[in-house]
Formats: sequence, C-alpha cells, structure tokens
Amino acid sequence: MFSHIVLSLLIWVPMLGGVLALASGGDSNADRARVIGLITAVVTLLLCVPMIVGFDTNTAQMQFREHLAWIPAYNINYDLGVDGISVTLITLTAFTTLAVIFSSWNTINTRVAQFMANFLIMQGLMIGVFAAMDSVLFYVFWEAMLIPMYLSIGIWGSDNRSYASIKFFLYTFLGSALMLAALLYMHNKTDSFSIIKFYSLKLTETQQNLIFLAFLFAFAVKVPMWPVHTWLPDAHTEAPAGGSVVLAALMLKMGVYGFLRFSLPITPDACRALDWLMIVLSLIAVVYVGLVAIAQTDMKKLIAYSSIAHMGFATLGCFLIFAIVKHTGSMPDAYMSLEGGMVQMVSHAFSSGAMFIGVGILYDRMQTRNIHDFGGVANRMPLLATFFMLFAMSNVGLPGTSGFVGEFMIILSGFKADFWVMFFAASTLILSAAYTLWMYKRVFFGKVESDDVARLTDIHGNEIIVFSLLAFATLFIGVYPEALLKLLHASIGNILVLAHYTKLLAV
Repeated sequence: MFSHIVLSLLIWVPMLGGVLALASGGDSNADRARVIGLITAVVTLLLCVPMIVGFDTNTAQMQFREHLAWIPAYNINYDLGVDGISVTLITLTAFTTLAVIFSSWNTINTRVAQFMANFLIMQGLMIGVFAAMDSVLFYVFWEAMLIPMYLSIGIWGSDNRSYASIKFFLYTFLGSALMLAALLYMHNKTDSFSIIKFYSLKLTETQQNLIFLAFLFAFAVKVPMWPVHTWLPDAHTEAPAGGSVVLAALMLKMGVYGFLRFSLPITPDACRALDWLMIVLSLIAVVYVGLVAIAQTDMKKLIAYSSIAHMGFATLGCFLIFAIVKHTGSMPDAYMSLEGGMVQMVSHAFSSGAMFIGVGILYDRMQTRNIHDFGGVANRMPLLATFFMLFAMSNVGLPGTSGFVGEFMIILSGFKADFWVMFFAASTLILSAAYTLWMYKRVFFGKVESDDVARLTDIHGNEIIVFSLLAFATLFIGVYPEALLKLLHASIGNILVLAHYTKLLAV
C-alpha cells in the first residue's frame, strides 16, 4: 500500500512541513522552525529510499502510478508516475533541500519560519513537476514553484533583490505561456491532458515545428539558454545562498527535463529538423558564456555564468543524438550522449551548489563577493579551502569527480558525429579551468592582505556536514557512475526510441 502513495507523500510531506514551520511562530521561536525544517527534509529524503529500492531498472514504464480524477468535466487528473529520469531528479531535489536547510542554519536569522516554509513548499512543488503525468498538473506545479523562488530572492536577497526577483518571474512566467498554449492545442487533438497520450499524437510538420518552438521558449528560459539567459546572473547574485543552490541544482534542470519529457518524445521530427539550432545555441552557451565568465569579478556572477555554460553542455548532449545516429548508425553512442547530458545535470548540481554555499559562507563573514577583496583565505580557512578545491576541480572536469563523467561521455560520443562541433564544445575544458582556477587562486591563495580576511574563522558544525555530504556525492558519482547510469538506462533508451520514431501526419 505504501508504494501506491509514496509520490504523494514526497510532494505533500514537505508542504505540510512548510505549513508547520510557518505556524511555529516568529523569530523568537526560530530554532523550532529550523528543527521542523530539518526533520521534514530528512523525512522526505528517507521517503526516496523505498522509491529507489522498489524501482525496476529493467523497464521504461512509469512506476508508482497514482491516478485520481481531479476535474472530471475537463478530463484533468491527479496523475503521478516516475521513470529513471524522474527518480534521479526527485532524489536530487530531496538531497539538495536538506543541504539548503543545513547551510542556512546560522546564516538566516530574520523571518526564519517563513524561510523554512518557503523552501519546503518549493521542494514539494519541484517534486510535483518531476512526478506529474497530467500536463495540467505539471503546469500547475511548474508555475506555482515560481512563487517561493520569487519570495526567496525578494525577501532574503541582497540590495538589488526587487529588480532581480521581478526579472526572474517575468522571464520564466512569460516563457511558460507558450507552453500552456501548446498543451491546450494537443488537448484539442487528443481530448486528454495525459502526457503519455501526447506521445502517440500524429502531427504535421508545421504543427510539430510550432509546438517545438513553444516548448523551446519555455524550457530555454528555464535552462537558461542563450540569449534568454540574462535573468540568471542577476537572480543568482541577489538571491540568498540557499536560493542560489536551488536555482543551480534544481530549477535549471527543469528546462532540460522538459526537453526530455516533452520535446523529444512529442515532436521528434521537429527536433531532428531543428537539432542544428539547439546545437548552435548550446555551443554559444559553452563558448561565449564561458568567455563572459572569465571577465567577472563577483564570485556569484562567475559561478552563475559557469552554470549556463555547463547546462549548455547538457542540452548539447540531448540534441546531438540525431547527428550521432545519422553519421555512425550507432544507437549506443546516442545512448552515451543522452545519458551524459543527464549525468552532467546531476554533477553540476553538486559542484555549483557547493560553490554557491561556499561563497555564501564567505559573504556572511565579510559582506562582499568581490574577488579583489579576498586573498589568502586558505591561511585562515583551510578546511573550506580544501572542500572548495574539490568542487572547483569537479567544475573543471577532473577525472575522479562527477564533473568529468558527463562531459567525457558527451565528448566521446559527439566526436563520432561532428569533429568541429565537439572541438568547440571541448573548449569548455579550457575555459572552465581558466575562470574556476583563476577565481580560486585569487580568493584562497597568496598572503593575507586584508584585515577582514585575517579575522575569518574556518567552517564548523553544520557547514562541515553539508560539505561532507556534497563531497561524498561528487566523488561517488565520479568513481562509480554505474550506480546512476543503471537507474537511467532503460528510461533514456525509451526517450531515444521515441525521438527516432517519426510522428508526421500524412496530409
């Protein structure tokens, strides 16, 4: 019986925990709110255990299905289910939220109950996005999730938080309007809002192209892809550390998840015809945005632009599959590219999330993120410097860390399709090393020349716990990626088959 409600529990337990945290009182009862947040986050992560243990990795069928009539008059259902892609991202969501609760324990001291409630409710909504099998339910979770993130930036952000929060909301909300139009159009064709039924829908070439472009704008804003990426550096810079972690580790992944769940299976012919567009946009993100990252002096902005470049690698892995099959006729190589894109998403969550937490710790102690204000931090904070070095190396793609696995898979498979595309894509190995190691050298090495740096104290307590958890995940995936690939393989294979099955409607 438990297996039939595990997805609902994963969605609603954190929301209930958020309500309890909100009702715990004002800042005079801040510790009570923190404890409620921690217990809820731990329980939610533990709920992922029976989902993973009971998940059958040998089938691509949606599992742990829950189906209830929600609005019968319009055939809208409370329909949940997961495949390997969803299980991975739901577990990542639960893990990341626990890290956010830990990292914010001592840094958030105003409106603590509201902060905990905000992130717990956001967790439930994000899990809902990854579990929804009804497109209207998906859209409700997709849009509702914007509200707590908007509040996170607008309430606990830095000086320019109002501008950043409004820009974030407008970009992401307007992008979703086209997606809603596409969902309503497909409902008129199928008389259903079921995502699975959309997979069997036959469409003309023009219809597929228009639906693909509608999805593209919605998901490209979320990734974000160039040129609709400008909201992200502002949002990251102004958001609190916890908000930056959720943005980097989870919200950006929703864009790529949308391509995997909607674009590739529903409009495969349009994806094949317009793959060149996705490859070009991805390469611009990898190369141009990587160059922009080198020019940054604000640590958060540098890591934000780094996130755009790394997510460009993930979208590149998703849309290289058509060129790979065309040039080599090898489906296993296409498997490797698509799986590499997923591994890249998971790895990026660990490395960028950890670096944002590290920057948040430094900002909390010195009230600045300007690289030029630091120097010699390793002399005062050797433990932070050690952890940060590991995550910086993962961001660069050092073998043995999770950052190497996804990039290696995409590059290895992509070179068989187009040398020059992968030549430019592989430049990320040089660019990411340039801006990441440059930042690390300027911040952590050298003499202590600032009195503020001289007064720094090293990380302790819950800060060590959260870095240890992220370090373990980074090294585990880097050394033994098979655990993740086994979970993904059947589901990625299904997406690959659907993406290569023509759904053109004869006119």
